[in-house]
Amino acid sequence: MNPLTIIENGPRVADSFIDEAKINDILARTSKPDKKRALEVIEKAKERKGLSMEETALLLQTHDPELDEALFKTARHVKEHIYGKRLVLFAPLYISNYCVNNCLYCAFRRDNTELRRRALTPDEIREETEILLQEGHKRLLVVFGEHPHKSTIEYIGESIETVYAARDGESQIRRINVNAAPMTVDELRVLKSFGIGTFQSFQETYHRETYRIMHPSGPKSDYNWRVTAMDRAFEAGIDDMGIGLLFGLYDIRWEVLALLAHCNHLEEKFGVGPHTISVPRLEPALNAPAANSPPHPVDDETFKRVVAILRLAVPYTGMILTTRETSEMRNEAFKLGVSQISAGSRTYPGAYKEHKEHLPDVEQFTIHDTRSLDEVIAELCRDGFVPSFCTACYRLGRTGHDFMSLAKPSEIQNFCLPNALLTLREYLVDYASPSTKELGENVIKEKLRDVYERLQAEAEKRLARIENGEHDLYF
Repeated sequence: MNPLTIIENGPRVADSFIDEAKINDILARTSKPDKKRALEVIEKAKERKGLSMEETALLLQTHDPELDEALFKTARHVKEHIYGKRLVLFAPLYISNYCVNNCLYCAFRRDNTELRRRALTPDEIREETEILLQEGHKRLLVVFGEHPHKSTIEYIGESIETVYAARDGESQIRRINVNAAPMTVDELRVLKSFGIGTFQSFQETYHRETYRIMHPSGPKSDYNWRVTAMDRAFEAGIDDMGIGLLFGLYDIRWEVLALLAHCNHLEEKFGVGPHTISVPRLEPALNAPAANSPPHPVDDETFKRVVAILRLAVPYTGMILTTRETSEMRNEAFKLGVSQISAGSRTYPGAYKEHKEHLPDVEQFTIHDTRSLDEVIAELCRDGFVPSFCTACYRLGRTGHDFMSLAKPSEIQNFCLPNALLTLREYLVDYASPSTKELGENVIKEKLRDVYERLQAEAEKRLARIENGEHDLYF
């Protein structure tokens, strides 16, 4: 029997691939890193082949301004070589906040009786989606609480179908990613049939004792079932998956090594790792004790270093940054490895129609970057980034192995840059404010010169077609 065989709705047969003793040993052996060795690791990272757990641990435990400068410079180099100056934009759409779990860091926890609970109807989902379309969004992350009656696979499917059916003129949502509880292989096969993009399920903390404390009751208290969620997703045919940590629950050095062990496991078993890694920090939330007083708070400088180190350790994996962070911190992190960002976010069901303000009795957590999508795009353009709503890879089947086969030799940029420019032009024509449109057109003019030579003429033609009213053109 495979030592990682899973019994549906039951425990794992063998110990987890998250080897706590190994992680502790690596951290102990690298606790006093040599500066020369650290510089060698940073230099090696320029090859874009990733880092071992030992090399990652060494960088996590260095504290030297000169090394930080080299680390940040190399992270920018690696990120731009693989992803260029593109940043993919999306918005979260909360569908239901009913939850049977009791996670100590989440406002949706079962024992939070002060939270207003809601599961959107199809008409409400359509209205929320239309509002997001009118702002210019094309990619959504739909979010569900874990509840046996309020978030069934049938309800999830109906919600996804409703989002895809919504329209604002010629505009529609082109990619739906799903953040939901771990499922059985059969349920995940059904989820895939709904036409989803990425399936997200975060471990939050890989440290077993911390996990036990933070999840005192509910289905999420089963560590083994959650940590093997991505194994079941692969078995179900979903090859585009997102994993993540909740920074602040345990020692971030330990957590990053465990996250890397998870990536390594997926690579070894399935030949491809996660499509994205999310890096949220704990933020205050209603009646969530761990969120309001983080056990292991992560300061700004450490956060930036960890983002940069992750970019070097798993260079071809997308990194997602949400509006939990301030606009200032986000602007800094964009340069260090982040490739996907949310914008104009609201974190409770019905939020986009109901309120323009953030309400503590309904939010899942506190948002710090409250800029609109248009404001975010304007600032990205001013800073030389290319805002992107591209969904071409998903729609052409360039996911999983196919995506990595293009990403690792750096060929994916041949498609990504022109597609980003096409989606930016579409946003500028349909939704941008006059000042943002001017900034965006300057970016298109400048970055068009960097488009792969064989595609450049056709890219110019397609940009002109979008200016004349066509939609949804891509390579």
